[in-house]
Amino acid sequence: MSLRLLREQPAPSLGFLSRDQNNTIAGGVGVVVVSLVGLTLLSRWMIRICRPNEMLVVTGSRSNQGSQGLKGYRVVANGGWTFVKPVLETARRMDVTLLPVLVEVKNAYSNGGTPLNIQAIANVKVSTDPDVRNNAIERFLGRDPREIIQVAQENLEGNLRSVLAQLTPEEVNEDRLRFAEQIAKDVGDDLRRLGLQLDTLKIQSVSDEVDYLNSISRRRVAQIVRDAEIAEAEAIGQAERIEAEMEEKAEVVSTDAQTVVLEKDNGVRTKVALMEKKARSEEQRTEAAELEARAIAEQKLQKVRADLERLRLQAEKVLPAEANQKAKELRARGMAAATAEDVKASALVNDLLTEVWEEAGSTAELVFLLQQIEMVLDHATRLPGRLHLKRITTLDGNDASSLASLVALNHVVVRQFFDQVKEIFGIDLIDTLSNRGNQ
Repeated sequence: MSLRLLREQPAPSLGFLSRDQNNTIAGGVGVVVVSLVGLTLLSRWMIRICRPNEMLVVTGSRSNQGSQGLKGYRVVANGGWTFVKPVLETARRMDVTLLPVLVEVKNAYSNGGTPLNIQAIANVKVSTDPDVRNNAIERFLGRDPREIIQVAQENLEGNLRSVLAQLTPEEVNEDRLRFAEQIAKDVGDDLRRLGLQLDTLKIQSVSDEVDYLNSISRRRVAQIVRDAEIAEAEAIGQAERIEAEMEEKAEVVSTDAQTVVLEKDNGVRTKVALMEKKARSEEQRTEAAELEARAIAEQKLQKVRADLERLRLQAEKVLPAEANQKAKELRARGMAAATAEDVKASALVNDLLTEVWEEAGSTAELVFLLQQIEMVLDHATRLPGRLHLKRITTLDGNDASSLASLVALNHVVVRQFFDQVKEIFGIDLIDTLSNRGNQ
């Protein structure tokens, strides 16, 4: 019976199963998102990050502070971070930026009993040194920075008075750097016990109400003026003494110089006299040598003139005659040799022309004519140009025949030239060229 009931129950649909799965996935995603958001908020609440210009003090649990021993807090500085336990621990921040402190001391007695007014500026900060910062945390955590400035100011004023009592007004005014260094050295230990650190200290002004410093300056100025006048007087006296000594030395030197000049002048005159004497003797010897050299040169000149005359005669008569004779001989030899060579060349040319004429046969005449035709035509065309006619008179019978005959004069002259060639050489140029052109 139970088996039958199971068979009769309908199977769940696929759509219903997929809807349950989607709901399950959506629920899981929501849980994850909520968990991440919760963890993020928890981490931002529990993790604290320290900035570079502050210290983070976490209280509520013991921590080993090294040489300071166990403390009920721990310190995070220089930009670190730490984990703060919820409920059990608390974190507070402490600023370590620079704090300017103005220090003014009035009627502070210096060594000698002179009251002075000192104005200085100091830069103080909470120390981050692990050996010192616990003092500042225990004294100034949660306090206003103005309270820290007031504490530092009071300590600086006290130390300034104690140092000022050891120095005279002159020392304070003349060496302010040493004065500031002495104050910083004395106040440094006190500030370390407070957990503070002095960065710089500068003395801005030193004054007094009894006009002591002004009197010192006036006395100093007067002393400087007196020293300057004394130095000027001494310098003037020394300059006058030196000037007198220099004048005396100058006179001595001038006398010595004049003596030396006279001695040198006498020496120069003696040397000039000797040189003039030597020059005169050399001049006389030179004149004699000049006369002798002139005579010798005149003799050589006459000899050269005779040689030149002989050479001139030889060049004008003997050499031309010899040259003409030699030229005639060479000319005769050259003409004989040229004639012989011309004869040989003509014979050789004739032989070669004969052989070529025989080998060419009937075309030899045409070849010869073609070789010489340019020269023949050149001479033929020049003939009319050689005619010089000053005046020509023609009788015209109103038929222009006379003018035509005059125009055809050039052709007639050329025709007569070809006829003369035919009569002299037996070559009819026009007929030969006409026949060869027809062939």
